[in-house]
Amino acid sequence: MSSALAKALSVMEFLAYQPIGSAVSDIAKSLDMPISGVHRLLKELEGLGYVRQVRGMGDYELTIKLASLGLAFLGQTGIGNISQPILDELAQQTRELVRLSLADNGDLVWVGVSQGSTSALRYQPGQDQGKVVHLASSAGGQAWLAGMSDEEAISLVMRQGLVKDNAPGVSAPVTVADLLSVLKTVRERGYAVNHDSYLDGMAAIAMVVRNPDSGEPIGAVSVAGPSVRVTPEVMETYVEPLQRAAIALGDASRASLYFSKRE
Repeated sequence: MSSALAKALSVMEFLAYQPIGSAVSDIAKSLDMPISGVHRLLKELEGLGYVRQVRGMGDYELTIKLASLGLAFLGQTGIGNISQPILDELAQQTRELVRLSLADNGDLVWVGVSQGSTSALRYQPGQDQGKVVHLASSAGGQAWLAGMSDEEAISLVMRQGLVKDNAPGVSAPVTVADLLSVLKTVRERGYAVNHDSYLDGMAAIAMVVRNPDSGEPIGAVSVAGPSVRVTPEVMETYVEPLQRAAIALGDASRASLYFSKRE
């Protein structure tokens, strides 16, 4: 990848998490790039229709073009059509946040969500859709990793980083030995459970989604909510509906171009 292209993509990735836009100087500082170079890239991206300048402030923000491309891609793969009814049913049964993450080039990416909680106290991740999952600390990541060998799992984790950069939970694994112990428990139990790992105050349970023909782990489905409500006893009641959803999602993957072209 050329240096200019890599820098342009870095700018776009940064702006993806700045919904009200960001100043050129802030972008440059966050990405450790010269202001003049960032300004030049923004002008090129503006000409291509991917960013626009917020008049009166001078900040830059993404346009809807990039999101439209992503939605168009997901729409053509059929992922949303086949997974959403399954996620919605699980959210209705558990009354908590349900998410689907799929494997992509060694990463796990959140691609589907359904909110089942009607309470004022709920876990509502506003910027996680389309985001790469932190493998070592998240229930979905742990469930997916447990579906492969320890060697494969550790290789992926070390490439990404064992400890989450942004506010890891107090119970998150901090050594390779910690993670291997977690994965051993997940394999024995058949699903991942954690409290205060991905985020303090959050609990989650997750199961791996497998290709029904090859058995390959292709993603994970999880249920998450506030730790004060989603207790270990409550999560036990989620196991059966979560297992049914994981199997249904695996079976449904046969109908998706995203998976069929990888056979």
